[in-house]
Amino acid sequence: MSAPAIATTRAGDTASRMSLSDALALGPEVWDEIQAQSGARSPFMSWAWHRAWTDADPEAVAAQALVLRSGGGGGNAVQAIVPLLTRHLRFHRVRVRALTWAIGDLGCPDHLDVLATGAADLAALVPLLEELEWDVIVLSNLAPHAPGAVQLAQAMAARGHATQRQPLWVCPYLELAGDWETYLKSVTRSRRQALRYMEKNLRRHHTVTITDYDGERVEEGWRRLVALHERRWADGAGDGGEGGGAFRDPRVDRLHRRFAAELARRGQLWLTTLDLDGEPAAAWYGFTCADTAYFYQSGRDPRWERESVGQVLLAMMIRRAMERGLKRFDFLRGEDPYKRQWTTVGQTTEEITIFRRGLRGRWLRGVE
Repeated sequence: MSAPAIATTRAGDTASRMSLSDALALGPEVWDEIQAQSGARSPFMSWAWHRAWTDADPEAVAAQALVLRSGGGGGNAVQAIVPLLTRHLRFHRVRVRALTWAIGDLGCPDHLDVLATGAADLAALVPLLEELEWDVIVLSNLAPHAPGAVQLAQAMAARGHATQRQPLWVCPYLELAGDWETYLKSVTRSRRQALRYMEKNLRRHHTVTITDYDGERVEEGWRRLVALHERRWADGAGDGGEGGGAFRDPRVDRLHRRFAAELARRGQLWLTTLDLDGEPAAAWYGFTCADTAYFYQSGRDPRWERESVGQVLLAMMIRRAMERGLKRFDFLRGEDPYKRQWTTVGQTTEEITIFRRGLRGRWLRGVE
């Protein structure tokens, strides 16, 4: 990579371009402080996710980041970090140079946004973006109304670059108002009876325990999750989504192993098994961020399919979220039928495409 580019605005803010590894070297505290002040929070925007991705994906060596520092009053606080990578993609059958999130779509990150404080003037990043080689900038998997991405797109539009927004994935979620009994009263009578019966039936015939894997047991828990997840797919009992299971790509497995280990150190990891008579029958993997619990993946032993062990464990995790005072339970992307058993509401992620001003940009808009 060439020497870092630097631009200074009238307000004295300094924008620079550096390698993603250098941006990560700023430390998790810097990233966490920005995220705490951002308009949209997501575990997939965090230092932990980007650090895990750099360990998992060979593409990471080419990733870079735009960093905005405040200038007024002698300050030098980091106001924004925007990790990016140029990829060659097919855009409506046309091969283009696309500037995208560095992390891309590996591991299916949702609710993304430009990592920036509410006070950041993202227009300061535009000159550095214009120095890079790209036909389109594609900011995918955005949180609804992502304030940072919208501000950046508006700043690019003011410089003559056309922009476009479109919806992507629906992410079902459950608002956690009240306790478990309050939730049960909100569902149909048959659903309420089924939820109560499934757990009682298990406890009537088996010794039921819950095991949380953290600290030195994260790797053990991860192996159990992957094994149960793969058994579910091998048995043909998958709930939808990608064939062969979520961790068949070694990069995804490496990413989440590293991510889970970091989350465990922060006390944000929920890696859990439902054990029947001392043997794991179902596994659950998720994490917390701010006031939300995120359900990422699960697995179960097909021998216990009739006992609905996956549903029982999911109910326990929702109940745990309520007991810990969290406000939302996010099922992430995909309207799988089992998710819709729990909730009928969701939010839709978006994608913003920015076309470089000029003839090729106008032609690509016509192709689109």
